[in-house]
Amino acid sequence: MNLSRLREDFPALHQRVHGKLLVYLDNAATSQKPKAVIDAISRYYAYDNANVHRGIHALAERATVAYEGARARIARFIGAPAPETVVFTKNASEAINMVAYAWGGVHVREGDVIVTTPMEHHSNLIPWQQLARRTRATLRYFGLTPDGRLDLSNLDQLIDERTRIVAVTHVSNVLGTVNPVRRIAQRAREVGAVCLVDGAQSVPHMPVNVQELDCDFLAFSGHKMCGPMGVGVLYGRPELLAQMEPFLFGGEMISKVTLEEATWKDAPHRFEAGTPNVGGVIGLGAAVEYLEAIGMENIWRHEVELSRYCIERMREAIPEVIIYGPEGERAGLVCFNVPGVHPHDLAQVLDRDGVAIRAGHHCAQPLMRLLGTPATARASTYLYNTKEEIDIFVSALIRAKEFFA
Repeated sequence: MNLSRLREDFPALHQRVHGKLLVYLDNAATSQKPKAVIDAISRYYAYDNANVHRGIHALAERATVAYEGARARIARFIGAPAPETVVFTKNASEAINMVAYAWGGVHVREGDVIVTTPMEHHSNLIPWQQLARRTRATLRYFGLTPDGRLDLSNLDQLIDERTRIVAVTHVSNVLGTVNPVRRIAQRAREVGAVCLVDGAQSVPHMPVNVQELDCDFLAFSGHKMCGPMGVGVLYGRPELLAQMEPFLFGGEMISKVTLEEATWKDAPHRFEAGTPNVGGVIGLGAAVEYLEAIGMENIWRHEVELSRYCIERMREAIPEVIIYGPEGERAGLVCFNVPGVHPHDLAQVLDRDGVAIRAGHHCAQPLMRLLGTPATARASTYLYNTKEEIDIFVSALIRAKEFFA
C-alpha cells in the first residue's frame, strides 16, 4: 500500500481544522470518500439520472445497468452465491430490522429463544428486544471474558433446540474484538436456528465471505467503507429470503396488483419498495471496486499494525491510560479513557489540534455498564491512516491531559 499515493484520493484529508492539518480517526463512525466514489455519484446525477428497471429510454437503461452491476459486484465482494441474495437498504440498522420483522415475525413464537451478546451496537440489540416483547420470546446473552471476548464455554447450552435466531456482531465497535462467528453460526445450524451477523465493522476492514462464515444473514452499511451515506446491504440465504414477506410495500416490489390483492416479485426486488437510492448504490459499487483494487487483506494487515502501534504509543505516553478490549490481534479501533478527564472534554481539546476522534457510549450502553464507565474516547483507523498520524494523535493526547491536570 502506497499510503502517500492513496491519500491523494481522499479530498477531505487535505483540509485544515483550526489551522491544523486534519487527522481523521473517527472511521468507525463513518469513513472518508475517495474521488472515484464522488465522481461515480456525480456522473450518475449529471448524465444518467433516471429511475431504474422499468424505463425503456437510454438513461433508464444505463442507470439500471449501473445499479444492477453494483449489486453483482457487491455480491462477489462478500462471496455471496448470487446477486439476488443482496438486498439494498438504507443502512445496516434497516437491514437488521428487516430480518427481525420479516423473518422473526413469522418464525419466532412464545417460548422461543433469541441469542445475542452484550457487546452489540444498539442496532443489533433493540430490534431483538422488540421482537421478544412482541412474541414473548426469551432473550439470552453470551457472557464476556475479562479481556473482552465472547465466553464460548457454554455455547451448546446457550444455543439449544429452543433457539430460533442468533444475532452477533462480527467486530465490536468498542472492544475491537473479532468474534468467532463461523463457530457460532455452525452451532446455530446444528439446532435449526438462523444466524445474523452485524458486519458494519468488519466488511469495510477485512475479507468477509458469507459462505465461509456460514451465516444466514449479513448486514452492513456503505458509509463506513468509502461509500455514501443512505445505502446499506442485507445478504440473505436465498431459501430464507424466499420465505420472507416484504418489509415495505409500494411500487417496484409487486408482481401483480388488483383492487382486491397483490403478489410480490422474487427477492431481492420484493424488499426494495419504491424508488431506490440509485446514486448511493452506484457509489457503493464504486467503493467496493476501489477497496478490491487495494486488497482487503492489505487493508486488514495495515489496520492491525496501526492498532498495535497506537496502543503501544498511548501506553508509553500515558501509563495510566485505560484501554478496553483484548490484547493481540484486534480491529483498528481503540476505546480508552484517561483517568480524571471526561471523554467529551478530551475529544473537544483534540479537535483544537485537528484530531478527530469519537467520544460517548458508541451506541453500546449495556457494554459500557459492564465496563464500568458511562463513556469512552475512541480512535479508529482506516486504510488511509498513517503511523505519523498516530504520533500526532498521541502528542495531542499528552497536551490534552496536561491541560486538564
